[in-house]
Amino acid sequence: MTTSNEWTFNGTDGERVARTWGAAGSRGSAPAPRYVALLAHGYGEHIGRYEYVADYLVDHGAIVHGVDHAGHGKSAGERVVIHDYEDVVTDFHTFSDLARRATADLPLVLIGHSMGGMIAARYAQRYGDELTALVLSGPVLGRWQTVDNLLPLDPVPETPIDPATLSRDSAVGDSYVADPLVWHGAFRRPTLQALKSSLALISRSGNLGALPTLWVQGTDDQLVPLVDSRAGVEQIRGSALTEHIFDGARHEVFNETNKDEVLAAVTRFVDSALRN
Repeated sequence: MTTSNEWTFNGTDGERVARTWGAAGSRGSAPAPRYVALLAHGYGEHIGRYEYVADYLVDHGAIVHGVDHAGHGKSAGERVVIHDYEDVVTDFHTFSDLARRATADLPLVLIGHSMGGMIAARYAQRYGDELTALVLSGPVLGRWQTVDNLLPLDPVPETPIDPATLSRDSAVGDSYVADPLVWHGAFRRPTLQALKSSLALISRSGNLGALPTLWVQGTDDQLVPLVDSRAGVEQIRGSALTEHIFDGARHEVFNETNKDEVLAAVTRFVDSALRN
């Protein structure tokens, strides 16, 4: 497993905890990195759940950076409470600038999963000229039925994410349930409202132009339904969209039983973007 280094920076409203894989000295005699990959995690989780993804990308020639969003994982903030996702995107841009200070000349690939896919899409709308490629995994885009179903309810019911929806690999759900850095409680109303506002903003903020974009998702994604993601992707798609829909896969395709197939599709896409 690749050595990772944890570091911190000041976000819009508190300390953010970030992690880097594949930095100088951690890869032994491996060749110099070819690109930088940024990882944006999903709702209620944290960047520590992406060790396997980071290892795979480091082996592919990346330096990988990820950060716990506000109120998530080890970062500051009331647990899973986000009032404005524009602040989250601003924090992510600060994180990107700091992470890449020594490697600013390398191509930049942004990979976002679920809520992180929404954050990544908005980042691309705001800062797309910095990116060489964008990868969206099971992205929350267009609409999210969970938000629409929960917002009208008062109080918001104590309905945590069902771990069985994450992967066909039961060990993934078991690990998720046992992880103290994962949020296992109810959705928070301010976050639901912020999600709805961000989805609307993304939908009306234009397409991604010629930015090479890969969309990956499973046909059995019950947490973020494929039909909703497709509608959202269609709203922002530019002229360079590639999609890979994996039959039978659930929400976390990077943790699925065929995760190597999924990550191979990602690295092939990255290679193509780097060549162009």
